[in-house]
Amino acid sequence: MNVTETGGTIQNLEALSVSEILFSINEEDHKVPQAVREAIPQIEKLAQVIIHKLLEGGRLFYIGAGTSGRLGIVDASECPPTYGVPHDMVVGLIAGGDGAIRKAVEFAEDDITLAWKDLLEYHITNADVVVGIAASGKTPYVLGGLQKCNENGIVTGSICCNPGAPVSSIAKYPIEVVTGPEIVRGSTRMKAGTAQKLVLNMLTTTVMIKLGKIKGNKMVDMQLSNHKLVQRGISMIMEESNVGHQVAEALLKEHGSVRKALESLSK
Repeated sequence: MNVTETGGTIQNLEALSVSEILFSINEEDHKVPQAVREAIPQIEKLAQVIIHKLLEGGRLFYIGAGTSGRLGIVDASECPPTYGVPHDMVVGLIAGGDGAIRKAVEFAEDDITLAWKDLLEYHITNADVVVGIAASGKTPYVLGGLQKCNENGIVTGSICCNPGAPVSSIAKYPIEVVTGPEIVRGSTRMKAGTAQKLVLNMLTTTVMIKLGKIKGNKMVDMQLSNHKLVQRGISMIMEESNVGHQVAEALLKEHGSVRKALESLSK
């Protein structure tokens, strides 16, 4: 049974009050963190192999369609500003190309050959890791891409929200977060999407910590792309080194990064 497409227990949503709808959605959402927690052993296995590959100079690719593809792109796009890594270290690909980020591209997810073509544009090699994201676990775009990766000796992982999904039998490191039926039947942007977002956050945060991109709990390699982040960087320097605001600000301006500013103080 495909739990992401079967209906929930409430059949008369339109008859509920606004308050009842909101509480019902919230009640369902409470189930997501526990489902993610139960999948941590699977998440750990995939995280370990990603860390190994990236330490050796490899890259992490996400492939997905619709909501799943967009979530992969969001996670990938946030890595460079947060951790100061190159833009091609973590790459999100969506069925239908960048235009599908804002507007659905009809039938793109049904093309079993398209993901491999997209990956070849990035000169994918067996130094890399490819993670397929599919709430149902049966999206042809994802299944075809992972299968071709396997054939070419590329490490594969997957994130889905159904037990025993087809994608889990293809991926070498599958993750199944079983979130159960959505309150709106088949609306996998809800619980399934939330679960996928949590798993993606866990993966890249853990990976970046192990790549040395965090000091203590601070984003010392973040890109100083706006005034808020500059002020946050100044505060980090003040906390870590016990210098005043004026000195911290001058150091950050001189060195252009929190990490380099702190290193200059330790010399």
